[in-house]
Amino acid sequence: MAALEDLALIWCGVLLAIYFANRTRLTPVLYYLAIGALFVNLGLLPEEPHDFIRGFAEIGIILIMFALGFEEKVSDFMQSIRRSWGIALFGAIAPFIAAYLVADYYWQDPGISLMCGLAMTATAVSLTMVTLRSEGLQGSSAAKRIMTSAILDDIASLALLAVLIPLATGETAPDLASLALMLGKVVLFFLLVSALGMWIFPFPATGRFSQLPIIRHFGFPHLLRFNSGENITLVLLLLALGVGLLAHAFGFHPAVGAYMAGLILREEYFGTTAEQGYLATKRTIDNVAFSWIGPVFFVVLGTNLVVDWALFVSVVPETIALTCALLTSQVLSAALAARYTSGLKFAGSVMVGLGMLGRAELAFVVMDIAYVQHPILSREAFYTLMFSAFWLNIAVPLTIRAWKPYYQAELDRVKRHEPQSAV
Repeated sequence: MAALEDLALIWCGVLLAIYFANRTRLTPVLYYLAIGALFVNLGLLPEEPHDFIRGFAEIGIILIMFALGFEEKVSDFMQSIRRSWGIALFGAIAPFIAAYLVADYYWQDPGISLMCGLAMTATAVSLTMVTLRSEGLQGSSAAKRIMTSAILDDIASLALLAVLIPLATGETAPDLASLALMLGKVVLFFLLVSALGMWIFPFPATGRFSQLPIIRHFGFPHLLRFNSGENITLVLLLLALGVGLLAHAFGFHPAVGAYMAGLILREEYFGTTAEQGYLATKRTIDNVAFSWIGPVFFVVLGTNLVVDWALFVSVVPETIALTCALLTSQVLSAALAARYTSGLKFAGSVMVGLGMLGRAELAFVVMDIAYVQHPILSREAFYTLMFSAFWLNIAVPLTIRAWKPYYQAELDRVKRHEPQSAV
C-alpha cells in the first residue's frame, strides 16, 4: 500500500503544480520538479522511490515523448526545414560547446562534460509555444522557425544520446570500430522507423512493400479501426511501447523510439473524419501523457534534489557560469542564424533566439539517464544542470514578453510596407 499512498500524494502534488503554473504562466515541469524536491525534503516521499513508482515514471516519460512526436505534422515539419536548418544547427552547436566548456572547466571529466553539453542542447518547444500563444504570436514566422528548429534539435539530440551514453559510461571504448558500430545502429534504427512511416504503415503500402502478402492488404489505418475504433488509444500506446522496445533493443532509451513512433503517424490514418478522429485521439493521448502519468516522471526526478545547503551554496558559481554561458550562446547563435540563413529581420531573429532558451523534457530525460540510471553526472553537476535549466525556463516568458513590443512593431511595419518580406 505504501506505493499507492506515494502515488496519491504525487497526484495531489501534480494538481498543486498545475495550479501554480497557470497562475504564473510558466511550464508545469518546473513545478513538478519543485514538488518532488519539496516532498522528499519534508519526508513525505522516500529518497529511494518504490519500484512501482519508478516503473510508473518510466512509462510516463515514454508517453510524454510519444505525445510530443504525435503532435507534430511531418508535412509541416518537412516544408519548414529549408528555412530552419541553420537555426537548428548553430542554435544547437553553440550551447553544446558552451555547456561542455563550462563543465570541463569545473569538473575535468569528459563524461560529465558530454552529458552537460547534450542536456543543454535541446530546446523546450512546448514552453516557448505556450508563451508565444499567450502573447498572440503563435502563428508568426518566428514561432514556425522555433518549432521546426526545436524538432530538428530534439531528433539530433536523441541520436547523440544513443551514441554518447555508451562512451560516457565506459561500456564502449572510443575506438573507430566501436564508433562506427554505434553510428551504424543509429542509422539502421532510424531507417527502420522511416520505412514503417513511409512504406509499411500507409494503406495501400507503397514501394516494394506493396507486393508483400499481408502488408499489401492491411495497413496501420486498419489497426486504428479495430473493434470499430474503440481501441484507438490502446493501439497507439502499444505502438509507442513497441517502437520504444525496438529502440531499447538497439541500445537506445525507449523514449527515443516513442518519440519517433509519434512522429511517423499521419492524420489521414484516422478515417474519413480524420481531423475529428485525430484531434479527439490527440486530446486523449495528451491527457494521459501530460496530466496523470507523465508528470510522475518529473516529480520522481525532483526527489533527487535532496537539500544539502553546503552543496547548494557550493554550486552557485557553476550555476551562474553555466546559465550565463547558455543564455549568451543560445540567443546569439540562434538569432544570427535566423537573420542570415532564415531571412528573418532583426526583431524576429532576436525573438527566435529568446524562444530557444527553454530546457524541459529532453534535458531532464538526459539528466535522468546520466544521473539516476547511470552514474555519469556527479551530484554537483546534476544540481548545476537542474538550477540552470530552471533559470533558463524562467527567462523564456520574461524575455519574450519584454521583446514583444519590438517584434510586434516590426510585424506591423512589414505588413504596411513589405507584405512579402519574412518577419
